[in-house]
Amino acid sequence: MESLSPAIGKKAILPSTTGYTDHDLFLGSVRLRTVRNLNRTCRRLRIRVQAGNGVSKSAAAGVGVGIDFSDPDWKLKYQREFEARFNIPHMTDVFPDAVSYPSTFCLKMRTPITEKFAEGYPSDEKWHGYINNNDRVLLKVINYSSPTSAGAECIDSNCSWVEQWVHRAGPREKIFFKPEEVKAAIVTCGGLCPGLNDVIRQIVITLEIYGVKKIVGIPFGYRGFSEKDLAEMPLSRKVVQNVHLSGGSLLGVSRGGPKVSDIVDSIQERGINMLFVLGGNGTHAGANAIHDECRKRRIKAAVVGVPKTIDNDIMLMDKTFGFDTAVEEAQRAINSAYIEAHSAYRGIGIVKLMGRSSGFIAMQASLASGQIDICLIPEVPFNLHGPHGVLRHLKYLLETKGSAVICAAEGAGQDFLEKTNAKDASGNAVLGDIGVYLQQEIKKYFKELGETADVKYIDPTYMIRACRANASDGILCTVLGQNAVHGAFAGYSGITVGICNTHYVYFPIPEVISKPRVVDPNSRMWHRCLTSTGQPDFL
Repeated sequence: MESLSPAIGKKAILPSTTGYTDHDLFLGSVRLRTVRNLNRTCRRLRIRVQAGNGVSKSAAAGVGVGIDFSDPDWKLKYQREFEARFNIPHMTDVFPDAVSYPSTFCLKMRTPITEKFAEGYPSDEKWHGYINNNDRVLLKVINYSSPTSAGAECIDSNCSWVEQWVHRAGPREKIFFKPEEVKAAIVTCGGLCPGLNDVIRQIVITLEIYGVKKIVGIPFGYRGFSEKDLAEMPLSRKVVQNVHLSGGSLLGVSRGGPKVSDIVDSIQERGINMLFVLGGNGTHAGANAIHDECRKRRIKAAVVGVPKTIDNDIMLMDKTFGFDTAVEEAQRAINSAYIEAHSAYRGIGIVKLMGRSSGFIAMQASLASGQIDICLIPEVPFNLHGPHGVLRHLKYLLETKGSAVICAAEGAGQDFLEKTNAKDASGNAVLGDIGVYLQQEIKKYFKELGETADVKYIDPTYMIRACRANASDGILCTVLGQNAVHGAFAGYSGITVGICNTHYVYFPIPEVISKPRVVDPNSRMWHRCLTSTGQPDFL
């Protein structure tokens, strides 16, 4: 997706909300990657308050920058600025005379929609199942009393409480598209993820409930817009009825793709006026660029994203779909590693899990299993050698327990590995295999000591993303798919749907792709993981 990069540029990054610059990000498929040195700076101290000229800054969160805290009205001004940032783009921004219609979505009456749009459908009776456009959800719910509190995110040095509200997702009473005139398209980009088929299924079903007859799938990601031999796939409830029972994507996935202008050309030629994009940070950056180009050309089309990443590295959201399934599937590998290690004389099991720049899967899988002795994630640096290194702790574990199990995220310990400068199709740096490296170093260490160590390495990387979604993710996918359709019919575009503090919300895409979400080493969850494993600080 290198060709998407120029079109996205700085539009995907909000300088007011982050300290990152364009050179800090690789926009290949247009996946965003945090520079490791910047990560390391934030790892050692989550909250850094700098006093000077009456201005305080939170280095980790990127908030509070440029605020004059001596101004008695700074809270009000911050809230107004926040509200402006999180305002979600609407059709009427470009088409102020856009006509709205009574919603065709109502669960009180299931009368089939006729070919001719019926004013006042679906019911003369008032239905109280709609979301008001002014409904909001609180983004932050913890009132931190001090910057030193675990996981604290403070705007000023006093950790003042400032309300931050985001738009509530759901069906609106007025819609801005006539269902019989809609041609909706769905595209899945990036890598596989449990739940893709669930989201596709629910988008199709909900579109049909609104009365949409023309629904298509774009095959193999963004490249499906340009490859002449990739025909769009007609979709209906009959087609998608049982797709959620298997893993993968009915539409196929791929990285990379054509230029944004070529994608929008294809959208115009096909007559698409609703586009649902399922993907991660990079895919959403592409969706935002498509949205901007459609606005520039004054094309009445809604572009709505559904965040997809098992790494759980999308900003502002409780979790992304596929994550729970990945953690659950990882238990099989961890349990196998435990059995291998526990059954062997001085056995050591190593499991490598996904997580390029964030260690959420490794952390949660370690917590869930209760069998991990050492958890290594990209956000927390560690030493292998020395009196406080991983190898010395392994020696202690073998002497006291007789066995040990290590869980490592794929992005952990990359400083120990040789850099190749190679990139994948998404523009991500190709990582070295930390699992193989750990296995070799552990064997070498104990051999030099003249001690026995039976090391087994398990890599279930692609197994945990190729399976069908579990019940928890199935519910999440269902609601995300439904709300994506509700947002599009309500006239919103350039948005993505997510879950925030257990409620479903709409975010403007630039806010969720400003930088990847990472594990906070000062968070309670990471502290809980350390308590579970009993591992020391390996520095």
